[in-house]
Amino acid sequence: MVIVTTIRREVLTMPAAELGPDNPLPPLRLPHEVHRIDDRERDELPRDMARQAGYEPLRSLLPVRVRDGYGRSREPRDIDALVIENDRLRATVLPGLGGRVASLLHKPTGRELLYRNPVFQPAAFALNGAWFSGGVEWNIGATGHTTLSCSPLHAARVAAPDGGEMLRLWEWERLRDLPFQVDLWLPDRSDFLYVGVRVRNPHPKPVPTYWWSNIAVPETRRVLVPAEEAWQFGYERRLTKVAAPSHAEIEQHPHAADYFYDLPEERRRWIAALDEDGHGLVQTSTDALRGRKLFIWGKAPGGRRWQQWLTEPGTEGYLEIQAGLARTQLEHVRLDAESEVSWLEAYGPLDSPPTADDVEARLEAALPRARVDAAYAAWKPCADSEPAEILATGSGWGALEVLRDDLKLPGTPFEESTLGDAQAPWLHLLRAGYLPEPRRVRPPGETLVAPHWRDMLEAAPATPLTEYHLGVAQWHAGDRAQAVRSWERALQLSPSLWPLLRCLAVADQVSGNPERAADRYAEAFDDLCAERRDNGEAWTAATAALGREAIEALLAVGRTAPARTVWDRLRPAVRRRGRFRLIEAGLLLAEARPEEALDIFRAGFEVADLREGAETIGRLWARLSDEPLPAHYDFRMRPPEA
Repeated sequence: MVIVTTIRREVLTMPAAELGPDNPLPPLRLPHEVHRIDDRERDELPRDMARQAGYEPLRSLLPVRVRDGYGRSREPRDIDALVIENDRLRATVLPGLGGRVASLLHKPTGRELLYRNPVFQPAAFALNGAWFSGGVEWNIGATGHTTLSCSPLHAARVAAPDGGEMLRLWEWERLRDLPFQVDLWLPDRSDFLYVGVRVRNPHPKPVPTYWWSNIAVPETRRVLVPAEEAWQFGYERRLTKVAAPSHAEIEQHPHAADYFYDLPEERRRWIAALDEDGHGLVQTSTDALRGRKLFIWGKAPGGRRWQQWLTEPGTEGYLEIQAGLARTQLEHVRLDAESEVSWLEAYGPLDSPPTADDVEARLEAALPRARVDAAYAAWKPCADSEPAEILATGSGWGALEVLRDDLKLPGTPFEESTLGDAQAPWLHLLRAGYLPEPRRVRPPGETLVAPHWRDMLEAAPATPLTEYHLGVAQWHAGDRAQAVRSWERALQLSPSLWPLLRCLAVADQVSGNPERAADRYAEAFDDLCAERRDNGEAWTAATAALGREAIEALLAVGRTAPARTVWDRLRPAVRRRGRFRLIEAGLLLAEARPEEALDIFRAGFEVADLREGAETIGRLWARLSDEPLPAHYDFRMRPPEA
């Protein structure tokens, strides 16, 4: 048989915002997270769901950094893509942006099966900030959009089960310290894209894991799934059992909501989204990928505003259909020591009358359940195949972990050549037993917090830099008193005080001492301004991040004059950002200058890193005016009474 599937490089040019630098301050507190339920709500859930909803929820973003350096100025930019194609389908993958499948085109009909975003616009939806909408994304780590949403993955050409070519994506997920891979291939003349996924736990203890494949489709499509009931979750943080919503109910629902379908154990796993003529996409999988979900934005002004925010005015909206390891996204699944979990997904076109029974019959005719199981069995031995050609390079963090523990991970090579500047001090710690002193004054680099790295830091000579990183690792481990002691020891000798003072200020806030926190933030910002060397990206990012936190801490205790002093020393370009225009409005209100604060709203601003579910803008507006919140500032995702 002649294999005609090809994989090639391509460059997409589209309006795109720059990602900008990461926030250099370690995230010592978990950002406000809307995708969780209160403990008392778990008592009403089925036992296995309640157990998994309470199993190792994410308590820290460390060692990952927050990505908030992007803006909303879009210019034509080139984005590297990998295209896998046969005579029936063309899949366009973005290896530098989380391995997102940006497009899945059915060539015989010319139909795009996904919602394809015409722009690249980051927004604060990922666990660590930057995320963008559209296509199929691979969510691993913890409840929410993966921290890898806008990060590069490794990619390679690999032999497929049928002897053709397969595109492999892989990376090291840092929240849970788990390597994973995604293998995509198109059998000859197949109307379905096959996706084999494997998550491995190479550690000697169990680890919580999480996976949801998130598929964006045009919001006018009718969603069908083999379930009569669903668990509804809204931004009121309640999980409620309801009848599976009808298409009419979905179209008229006012607010954003999740529906986690309660699929009977014996039923085939699938979900479809069809247009009014019955054409669209179906996704199916082997049984390990148990859950199916629908997310809608709702018809209220806030949901519509978010749709515009994530793309361009005049483009169609989208909804998300998803598939995951558990029944809901509020759950984490135990992955035993030195084990793995794997499954196979299939994505393809479907024409069907709009009932679940009809869809399942048409799916069975087009792609029998037994064929999916057979494809999974054929793929499993290929999961360990070594790459034939490297097509893209991800981070060096996996290589560092492989070196540390001498790991053997067939099929997903984390080569030493991928180590970079971020890993260099930690490689030195691993090999020489101490952290090297930086050659020039600059903001401290990333901190590794896993127990083995914490142990190495504790055994290393107690330099100020080591004590700083050790304190962050101890804080992550829950030993906050010891973290404070490490930072206080470092203060006595460190030439750079502001990183330590900022950590101690956060500790003061968490322990209920906002006055001392404000003192330390003011001192930290003074030290940073004295130390910063230039107007470069690193120092500008540090000044913006610390200045923002310092102003908020000072205003929280009514110190408007010191807050104004911090504001005045921010770079002019920083003060012009939408986030800082909002901060300025709050500062003006605190100074009893409400009309000037209103002038900022009248002039207009856009907070590029406005977080999903955040109501900051509306709350400040309500303190300034009795008028309704202007539509372009309305990002509310829940009913007003909630």
